[in-house]
Amino acid sequence: MPIQLDESSSGILLQVKAQPGARRNGVTGEHAGALKVAVTQAPEKGKANDAIIEVLAEALHLKRNQIELVSGMTSPQKKFLVTGITRLELEERIRSIL
Repeated sequence: MPIQLDESSSGILLQVKAQPGARRNGVTGEHAGALKVAVTQAPEKGKANDAIIEVLAEALHLKRNQIELVSGMTSPQKKFLVTGITRLELEERIRSIL
């Protein structure tokens, strides 16, 4: 199943399935249309969310300020707004890391 990307007026919404408290940071695959991202940080005070942004930025060759958490602050199911990139470019970058 491909990663679900929804275009909005402000950018592209990327679904993420978070795995906090993992052994190491990284994109670990796909789960129900969401990009699976594992981070070593515990899910407390937004630390895991920050770590996920860091992992996404590095994996997708984006700047941190191009990625913003828009929903799922305390849930494993998160939505991130990605800006400054076309949907096609983002799809290709995701495909290259999976």
